[in-house]
Amino acid sequence: MKVLQVLPRLDSGGVERGTLDFARALTTAGHESLVMSAGGRLQERLQEQGSVHLKFPVHAKSPTSLLHIGALRRLLLSLSPDVIHLRSRVPAWMVWLALRPLPPDQRPLLVSTFHGLYSVSRYSAIMGCGDRVIAISDCVRDYILRHYPRIEPQRIRVIPRGVDTSEFRSTAPCACTTGGIRDQWQRDFETEHPQTRGKKLLLMPGRLSPWKGQHEFIDLIADLKREGENCHGVIAGEPTPGKEHYLKALQQQVRAQGLEHQVTFLGHRNDMRALYAHAAAVLSLSRKAEPFGRTVIEALAVGVPAVAWNRGGPAESLRLAFPRGLVEADNRLQLAACVRGILAAPPLPLTLPPQFTLAAQAAATLDVYAEGLAQRRQQA
Repeated sequence: MKVLQVLPRLDSGGVERGTLDFARALTTAGHESLVMSAGGRLQERLQEQGSVHLKFPVHAKSPTSLLHIGALRRLLLSLSPDVIHLRSRVPAWMVWLALRPLPPDQRPLLVSTFHGLYSVSRYSAIMGCGDRVIAISDCVRDYILRHYPRIEPQRIRVIPRGVDTSEFRSTAPCACTTGGIRDQWQRDFETEHPQTRGKKLLLMPGRLSPWKGQHEFIDLIADLKREGENCHGVIAGEPTPGKEHYLKALQQQVRAQGLEHQVTFLGHRNDMRALYAHAAAVLSLSRKAEPFGRTVIEALAVGVPAVAWNRGGPAESLRLAFPRGLVEADNRLQLAACVRGILAAPPLPLTLPPQFTLAAQAAATLDVYAEGLAQRRQQA
């Protein structure tokens, strides 16, 4: 089977990493994996894993993107994929417009994934153009049904995003206890960030954005400092290009609360498994419901407790895997109490429910492809 995934860029983020993970799963299963994007820092890694990358300007939210529709149509015809998997709105519009003039028997199976709780608009409705529509959580499926009545329920399949347990697992080398890679990583980390030495790390991973909850995380560290907790807050992630002012606002908040020695900004990291393994807890504090919450299941896969507001996709994961980490949404006192309890009495090693693994996600997605292609053959 030849599968083409299409997304805007390959820089960083949950959608991008999920695309790479699934591309690797495709090649491992013997399928032909192609990815189309405008490129980015993850392109080389994608190609090293056995996928073909096709650089094409499918990223710009601009009328000029329409000028590329004809070239895109010719490219898609030459590639002749069995399945095109659409992972974002601009690429979805471009692919849909490119394929629309073709007779049905010349079009590949279209599968689209609702990766987010998109704004309700005609622009966002394009994510329902697929022959099959994948929702990454029950919360996303309910959102689709509530706001997009033209997307028939029978076309929707719920497939949680999966974590690669060969990379994120509690028995990984970085999780050994003494004398090995874990100790060396910790020595290197503490040499680079001496303010973290001897402290329990609380980790806030994810893109820096006002709705992601970094402000609330800094408030949490302030609350724990006042209560005498020996912990250090670590924020791993970078702002969206062009929004670097948000990082400056967070740094100003840290200074205003006197937390220069209690909060560290790490920027973009390529060693997330090690960061998870060294954390006492991982936080997910988005101000609005997240569609899934990849960092929660990555932490749980490594065996590290995660704490999140009781809403959206992260809450779905924690209800099944670690309900102790659920906190009433926006309840600052309860959040501090929950984290204090975990620091005082760390939980036993955690087990990630199998439905949140990459293997389960890949198998379920391939089943969706096979089902759609079989229906196509029956209708031909």
